[in-house]
Amino acid sequence: MLDQITPLILTYNEAPNIRRTLDRLAWARRIVVIDSGSTDETKDIVCEYKQADVIRHDFHDFASQCNFGLTQVTSPWVLSLDADYELSDALVWELQSLSASGDVAGYRAQFVYRIHGRPLRASLYPPRIVLYRRKLAQYLQEGHAHRVTVAGTVVSLHGKIFHDDRKPLARWFASQQRYANDEADHLLARRDGKLGRADRLRLMAWPAPFAVLFYVLLAKRCIFDGWPGWYYALQRVLAEAMLALEIADRRLRSPT
Repeated sequence: MLDQITPLILTYNEAPNIRRTLDRLAWARRIVVIDSGSTDETKDIVCEYKQADVIRHDFHDFASQCNFGLTQVTSPWVLSLDADYELSDALVWELQSLSASGDVAGYRAQFVYRIHGRPLRASLYPPRIVLYRRKLAQYLQEGHAHRVTVAGTVVSLHGKIFHDDRKPLARWFASQQRYANDEADHLLARRDGKLGRADRLRLMAWPAPFAVLFYVLLAKRCIFDGWPGWYYALQRVLAEAMLALEIADRRLRSPT
């Protein structure tokens, strides 16, 4: 199975992360990296890995970038990874044991969230489809997020992926400002009863930052993770506060 899988990674100034991701992909015959114009050492680091191909492509949104990446892959299976993901040993062994035949079209994985290498006992990061048959997959953009749709059966993997973004905090703030704008577009365009409970709460704006603080610290028990837990909780509060401000600002500026 490993011989039929091509890892696909999107990058933009991922020098603090990309080496840890690529070190876990020594088994791959080819790695496709779609870079949207990095100005740091990302491309130099990727070029140290002989099986990695760096392809420059201008960024429009995540879904478009991923769909372009699929056109650059020739293997039957794609392993879609962010540049701050690290495969666990258990997941690599599991990939090796999978059968390429059968009716399964994709596999989803769960994540262990890390803060500068320190794992949290839980997070808000959901499981996602990471391994799928290339010809049965397509990406869609939803707010600031993107998701892959796979035409067929999707089953869960047991091995985990570590999520550990070590880019500077200033980069996180800049990203969250863009995400808040995109997410506000998405939420305000879907005020039609189709939003889930969490998104309806976010659309109300003011409750979400307070709710997420208690949910992360108490329901997810991150309060027992010490400073990494508080760091993660404060990040989520700030992200929700920026979204709430974006929504409130638009409502105040609206003539209606």
